[in-house]
Amino acid sequence: MIATPLAPRPRESCGVLGIYAPDTNVARLTFFGLYALQHRGQESAGIATSDGKRAFLHRGNGLVSHVFNEDHLQILQGHLAIGHNRYSTTGASRLRNSQPYLLETALGPLGVAHNGNLTNAAVLRRELLYGGVGLISSSDTEVISQMLAGAEGDTWRERIGVLMELAEGAYSLAILTREAVFGVRDPWGFRPLCVGHLNDQACAAKSGWVLASESSALATIGATFLREVRPGEVIRLDHNGMTAWQGVEPKSDRSLCVFEYIYFARPDSLLEGRSVHQVRRRLGERLAQEHPVDADMVIGVPDSATAHAIGYANEAGIPFGEVLIKNRYIGRTFIQPDDRLRRRGVALKFNPLPDLVGRGKRIIMVDDSIVRGTTSRAIVDLVRQAGAAEIHMRVASPPLRHPCYMGVDMSTHEELIAARMEVEEIGSQIGADSLAYLSVQGLLDAVGAHDGGHCLACFTGQYPVPAVAAIGKDMFESW
Repeated sequence: MIATPLAPRPRESCGVLGIYAPDTNVARLTFFGLYALQHRGQESAGIATSDGKRAFLHRGNGLVSHVFNEDHLQILQGHLAIGHNRYSTTGASRLRNSQPYLLETALGPLGVAHNGNLTNAAVLRRELLYGGVGLISSSDTEVISQMLAGAEGDTWRERIGVLMELAEGAYSLAILTREAVFGVRDPWGFRPLCVGHLNDQACAAKSGWVLASESSALATIGATFLREVRPGEVIRLDHNGMTAWQGVEPKSDRSLCVFEYIYFARPDSLLEGRSVHQVRRRLGERLAQEHPVDADMVIGVPDSATAHAIGYANEAGIPFGEVLIKNRYIGRTFIQPDDRLRRRGVALKFNPLPDLVGRGKRIIMVDDSIVRGTTSRAIVDLVRQAGAAEIHMRVASPPLRHPCYMGVDMSTHEELIAARMEVEEIGSQIGADSLAYLSVQGLLDAVGAHDGGHCLACFTGQYPVPAVAAIGKDMFESW
């Protein structure tokens, strides 16, 4: 991907996938499932498979379409598979940190794909090193893999139980063994994970099962959504079908990351029985109720804020317009822009339609969040240059004032503009005529959560697990 300040959004950590489909070469299904989860991570991708005897692995840096070709898929034999798309949160963006991890153990081959962040990774890593275990990467996923490989227990069920007792923080796992695929979710339920059923049309012979970070990936490969994996639950997929048990007791304060609704998840996914698209429209509606302003048009920053903007426009009774056109391929290249293009910044990614803006129009610009403020300033300038007389920025989430330690690449206060400035100052910084954010209560009402069931730490500073201030993607690079 381009390493430029084009889109300083909160970055999700990863997407995971797991498939058990007898008499089927599942590598191709896994490839297209990862394709559907590409939005969750673009730094690397990988697939590990098993044919019941041997395990196979291919992974690399880049998008799914860059990492795999027909030759790679031919090598990945078997009817069991796990897959992974990565955006780094612990461990820099290097090939050695790409997933899945695959190693040989006393119980046979073990593959691990991980979405999330262990908040006690430093402690667990130190115990492994002092116990004589050599580590080749700086990712907490390797810590998980080595803990499973060396845990006490004669079965994978026992070893997964040991891991879940020791691990703290966020983890949704797809685990590959010689004979089964496991799905594991932390007891807080920070990161999403669901399970679906493959029908006969999707498989060569018998039906199968799929684990995925989002339900949209199930639909892509012809699987029917069954349900979400519960916090603290373990799912086993094998020749007996699906077996489920509670690995550890779920926490009373369930804590699914609320940013899944705001930005991370695909709009066609279901979370907790809710349509992500419908929730985003409700966020926009509530934003219009809390922060109305006279204007001629409502626009959204594509694509993530489009549903928010439509909700705002409908509630406010102001026409919605698609003024910003997004170049959806600008982030899909390893070619770096030269200094001249770099100075153009966000213009590489967005172009306005001056005819739709018109001279002298008052514009409400809706976005899902503001992290650093650099992109917001650039987009405001673009729309003003296109002829807008007034630009009122409305944000469909509260101010991001606190780092995330549970699997989002947002780990320091310094990178968050709302941690340093008040709302009025931010508005001035980004060049808007006014700026307003959705309230925390408005967010909860729109999501439909009144029982403390979501993690709001990046807004409130109240962390469900003890926060580790020193955590960051590069913290283990020098170990």
